[in-house]
Amino acid sequence: MQSPAETATGLRVICLFRLSPVKTLQGSRTEMNEKLKGLLDLVRKPDLFRGELGETLLLAPATGSLGAKKLLIIGLGDSQSFTPPLMQPTGEILYGEASRSGVAQPIFHSDRPRWRVSRFTTGDNADQVIAGFLKAAATDKVLGDAHAATGGPVTALTYLAGAKNVGNTSDGIEKAIAAAPK
Repeated sequence: MQSPAETATGLRVICLFRLSPVKTLQGSRTEMNEKLKGLLDLVRKPDLFRGELGETLLLAPATGSLGAKKLLIIGLGDSQSFTPPLMQPTGEILYGEASRSGVAQPIFHSDRPRWRVSRFTTGDNADQVIAGFLKAAATDKVLGDAHAATGGPVTALTYLAGAKNVGNTSDGIEKAIAAAPK
């Protein structure tokens, strides 16, 4: 077992809801912020990274601070209006940024229990993230076949969900894979 902040990868992807004075970083985000010497707190400001839906921030952490060479943060917008379909673009963004960054095997860390959106399961969200990821992969394949792709191939995605959410998350991933165009 290893902390998400310490897991070695070329690209770690996390999500944050819209900035709010009462919402602070929690769980592994707090650990990442500490390892980044408060950088997440510094950029989470109303005039910088607010966590708006689809907003992205790509960081290159100092060597040795995180296990990831790059950290991609994707905004989810308002937590009160959140629904799982909003995660589909997250999967698309994840694939696109990994491809552009030349990272073949990114790691996505859902951390859903700390999102405080308890009306949806990790499987609901995983289904949508993977659906978006697979959609982007299919588009990339078409571009590659036409010799028009600009990024590198993304060959795998590791989806971290925590021990108690593995079954439900796995079910969501399998649902997305079964529904993906063949």
